[in-house]
Amino acid sequence: MSEDKAVLPPVDPVRAGLTGRCPRCGEGRLFSGFLTIGKHCANCGLDYEFADAGDGPAVFVILIIGFIVVGLALWMEVTTQAPLWLHFVLWIPLTVVLSLGALRLIKGLLITLQYCNKAAEGRLDVRK
Repeated sequence: MSEDKAVLPPVDPVRAGLTGRCPRCGEGRLFSGFLTIGKHCANCGLDYEFADAGDGPAVFVILIIGFIVVGLALWMEVTTQAPLWLHFVLWIPLTVVLSLGALRLIKGLLITLQYCNKAAEGRLDVRK
């Protein structure tokens, strides 16, 4: 990632990421679709080419939502011994809705943190 020379007040990366805003100015939109990152910020012109969250958001969503849903399903099974069809009716839609909502939030958060921390691909330091 090239060095950013813009003179703008610092932006809270957590707030910008969770609201899907530009990591540099905090005003422009980060996403052009539900999970698609835009080409650049319409407000400050920051090129979003650096933005690559990879599989990070999916991993966090699996761990967080999986913990919540499996915990609730186990609690319900132990306390009420509900039939299997009720588990399917409750937990599958809840998992889908929570996962989709959390995926956008976490992807935005990871991209803004990547920008603020100037994260880049790992490189080997070859000393001669």
